[in-house]
Amino acid sequence: MTAEESKEPSAQPVLIELGCNALRLEIAPEAGGSIAGFYSLQDGSKTHWLRPASALALQERNPEGMASFPMIPFSNRLRDGKASFQGRQIALKPPVSGHPLHGLAWTRPWTVTQQDAHSASLQLDFAGPEKDPNGWPYKFSARQYFRLYEDRLVVTMEVENQDEVAMPLGIGHHPYFPREPGTRLALSVNRMWQGDHEVMPTRLDQPPLLDLMRAGVLVDDIVLDNNFVGWDHVARVDWPAVEGRRARNLILQATSPFDFVVLYTPAGRDFFCVEPASNCTDWMNLPAYTQAERGGTALAPGATYRASFSLTVV
Repeated sequence: MTAEESKEPSAQPVLIELGCNALRLEIAPEAGGSIAGFYSLQDGSKTHWLRPASALALQERNPEGMASFPMIPFSNRLRDGKASFQGRQIALKPPVSGHPLHGLAWTRPWTVTQQDAHSASLQLDFAGPEKDPNGWPYKFSARQYFRLYEDRLVVTMEVENQDEVAMPLGIGHHPYFPREPGTRLALSVNRMWQGDHEVMPTRLDQPPLLDLMRAGVLVDDIVLDNNFVGWDHVARVDWPAVEGRRARNLILQATSPFDFVVLYTPAGRDFFCVEPASNCTDWMNLPAYTQAERGGTALAPGATYRASFSLTVV
């Protein structure tokens, strides 16, 4: 831990607040460049489209308690933090239990580079292993661009390889959606990665669940922590009407290379996740599979990798 990272966080974190008509967006740069809230505000009442950050998560700068956070330079898990890529060894320090998760960017504060009423930009510069204890052996710069429109939020992610060699790269975002009785999810995918007890991928499958999800499935009827291949880049969430509030709907739409989607629907929780991603879990350690099946890329020195997703209120 660096001296900067060891400082006690202040009680009141910096929040960027954007608005466009009824839509509101709150961003927490200090908490891994996360989204802290995305909601509609009408007559003083909030309708949350993402699970709002808790006061404790904001105070502790804890991305896992936010509404969504970026995953860079890989999404989901890397087995034991180890991989070999074009002759260079990767050996990340693993957590106390499990495998390194969601890359590095979500654990670091981001810098605000632009802000106006409807948009904001954040940047994170990663200087390489000589200045970082986790040992990611590549230098890169990451950017997030947030833009509010009257009916949607658009998030664009960019990563520039600032190293002298090609860098393995996968990116994603990790939105948490409110989970209420009767919430339905619909999306179309071709195959599902089955996983072991550590949620590491073992094989590709086409279970009957895929047909059910195309038609729409109750979130409470599925318990998943799986990667899906062949996504058509669209997912729809429908919340039923409840007393005092009409039914509401939201569409998540992504651009390539967000060709993968991760569904995390833990039993008994008040949230679920639909995560657009450009790689499946542990993609660097799955050489027997094609790029279309495992994702990821080799980003050339000086090149920039870009993907976007939107959340549209219907």
